[in-house]
Amino acid sequence: MLSTGLPQGAVPKLERPGPLRDRVYEALLELITTRALQPGQHLVESELAGHLGVSRQPVREALQRLNTEGWVDLRPAQGAFVHEPTEEEADQLLTVRTLLEAEAARLAAANANSAGLTALETLCEEGEKAVEADDVDGAVAMNARFHSKIMELAGNAVLAELAAQVDRRVRWYYTPVARRRGQQSWIEHRELIAAIAGRDEQRATQLMREHTEHTRRSYHARARS
Repeated sequence: MLSTGLPQGAVPKLERPGPLRDRVYEALLELITTRALQPGQHLVESELAGHLGVSRQPVREALQRLNTEGWVDLRPAQGAFVHEPTEEEADQLLTVRTLLEAEAARLAAANANSAGLTALETLCEEGEKAVEADDVDGAVAMNARFHSKIMELAGNAVLAELAAQVDRRVRWYYTPVARRRGQQSWIEHRELIAAIAGRDEQRATQLMREHTEHTRRSYHARARS
């Protein structure tokens, strides 16, 4: 275990080329999204720079950007800390997610082709395998890809752009409840696939609303358990 609490192997490789500050930003954001860096955790510039193999300057710039975007809190005389989302913040974002994804499911039911349905089936199988293996990170990744694929099948570029703005925060909130949701989440995904395959727009919409609502409720329930 590294001194900042990062699991061995959690630090992503910095891809080249591209501005270093952007690559450091993406690496830190991924660590926050996957909760390798936990909400409330103190972020020490020198330690992060050492883990990423860079100088402190791009780390400082990345932390300032993450602060602007609400992922990190910069506290005077204390330093940087991973933001701790409030229940209200999570509720607002997950509510917006429901609106976006319900419409995406409706459009996917109207527009999906056989190749798209096959892709959803494959992602569902991979997600089920991750749950069976108790691979939380894998399940979270497959869940994100599954929902992203439905958004793609919807065929609405504006809707997809809006969804992309909340996608990482959805992953952030979903990670601590992924095990709680477990197999049930993928049962619901199977039902969604069936509705989309049957071109039943109304049922696809309703199922997605219920599915995302289950996640929202699970997130709030985790604080009480």
